[in-house]
This record gives sequence, C-alpha cells and structure tokens, in this order.
Amino acid sequence: MSVPVTVPKVELHCHIEGAAPPTLVRRLAAQYGVDVSAVVDGNGKYLWSDFSSFLKAYDTVSSVFKTPADYALLSETYFRLLAAEGAIYGEIFVSPDHAQAAGLSYRSYVEGLAAGIERAKNETAIEGRMIAIGVRHFGSGAVERVVKEVIGNPHPLVTGFGLAGDERSGHPANFAKAFRMASEAGLGTTAHAGEFGGPDSVIAALEFLRVKRIGHGVRAIEDRELLRRLVDEDIVLEVCPGSNIALGVYTHLRFHPVNMLRREGVKITLNSDDPPYFGTTLGKEYASVSQTFGWSHEDQMEVTRTAIEAAFCDNATKKRLLVRLDSAAR
Repeated sequence: MSVPVTVPKVELHCHIEGAAPPTLVRRLAAQYGVDVSAVVDGNGKYLWSDFSSFLKAYDTVSSVFKTPADYALLSETYFRLLAAEGAIYGEIFVSPDHAQAAGLSYRSYVEGLAAGIERAKNETAIEGRMIAIGVRHFGSGAVERVVKEVIGNPHPLVTGFGLAGDERSGHPANFAKAFRMASEAGLGTTAHAGEFGGPDSVIAALEFLRVKRIGHGVRAIEDRELLRRLVDEDIVLEVCPGSNIALGVYTHLRFHPVNMLRREGVKITLNSDDPPYFGTTLGKEYASVSQTFGWSHEDQMEVTRTAIEAAFCDNATKKRLLVRLDSAAR
C-alpha cells in the first residue's frame, strides 16, 4: 500500500539536463538528426549501467539541447511536472559547461531556462531558481571561470553556486577561491559531497568551501562527530535516496540513512537529482521514504519547511512559500 503524499513539496537538488524527459529528448534528437539510440531505448528509458556510462548518457542527451528555445522548453516541461506533483518551489542546477558545449553563451543559456521557468510559473504558480555549477574534474580554473561568468552576468533567477562532478577529483581546497567569490557576490553556496566520497569529503567541503548546504552528504552517518557538527552548524543535506540506490551507494531504501540522519537532528530535504535516469520523481521520493520509514503528514511538512528555509531565494519569496505550506496544514 502506498502512502498518499498531499503535502506541498520543495526540491533543492536537481540537474536540469538530467531531468530531461526521454520523450522530449527523442523529439529534439529527431529534429536535429542526433542519434540517441545508444542511450534511450524504444520504451523511452535511459540506458546506462554504472556511473561512467551514466555520465556518458547524460552528455549525449544534453547535446540535443542547442538553442535558448530548447532550454526554455526543457525547464518549462520540468517545472510543470514538478507542479503537477504538488511542488511549490524548485531549484535546478544549471551547467554553463554544457551550454558552452552546445555553442551557447552563458547569458543566452540562462535566459532560455528563465523563460521556461516563468512560463511554468504563469500556468501553475510554481516558483523556480537556478544554481550555476562548476565541474570539479574540469579543475579549479574552469570552476573559477564559471563563477566569474555568473557574477559578470547577473540574472534574478540565478541565486546560487555549486560544485558537482566527480567527488574523487580535486580537493575542495582547490575551489576555495571560487566559493569565496560566489559568497561575496551574495550567491547561496552548496557542494556535492558524501555520496561516493566518505565523511571526510563532507568535512573538507565545510572547511574549505564554507557552504551551508551539502548535496547528498548521506555518508556523514559514518562519523558521529560530523553528525554533531552538522546539527550545531545548521547544515542542510540535499538528500536524494532514489539516486543513491540507483547508483549503488546503498542497496535498498530501507538501508538508506535518511531516517537515521533525521532522527539525529540533521536537517534533511528530499530531492530527485536526475529523475528519469533513476526512475524517480520528487513525488515518488516523498512517498517511498514516508512509506518505508513511517513518516507522518507532519514529518513530510517539516521536510518541506526545512527546504523552504534553506532555499536560495529572497525572504519575501520564502514568506510566500511558508504561507502556502501553512495553508495546506491539516
């Protein structure tokens, strides 16, 4: 028996290129003459077997988005899907490096995505923001270039900066300058850590990048002292259970530490990461976690409240979101 999830939802961790529905990808691939048969099967499922083949599929799929209008269609489609599941706010990771590969300037990429977010908002009232990410395995120089581009081309919907890519590549100390620049420019900051890297990767992100949010961070459960630090410093974890299971970080949801982290007092949010690749959606994350660990309606409301309070948006928007959340309370 599944648990109906009627609470308003919020997502803080989703890669927009990784959220592309296979149907949309096949349509654009046909339009542009791009062969995606190796990464999308006849049933509209993405084909990959391990982290390396996932990254390869991700890059192939991303290559079908070539114009600002394509990106507008992508963001509008995703935010409409989110809203249909009861989400009132979403943040997407946007990748200037992928835009560059498509031959787009950072500005035109962001303007395209913003147009789609605005169209979805006009239809569904969902709010959206963007977090520009640097890719750590491209090196510190590339990550600093992204920050400079974001700061030099400000957009009201780009409110955060993050670090993604291979956790095993490049020590966080290498990216301290980029994060200092982002913070000084008023951007919210987050970094992927504690997914494939152990607790030490989370500690290093906190020490050198001074972030208030950690992407994933679940392996902090392996270090009692780190758990205390996360609680004491009000660090919020962007937890993606379905992603962690699909990529083999944990074998089954019942063995996932999301519930233990919450019981230890760590602030957690639920997110879909790259939803169609991992056979999930934000609604499925709320439902499956609540069913597996017996979370009540109030527990789910608290997860959404945590996400609103940790969101990289202005206080007026947060207040409006909290009013919408409270009006849905029983």
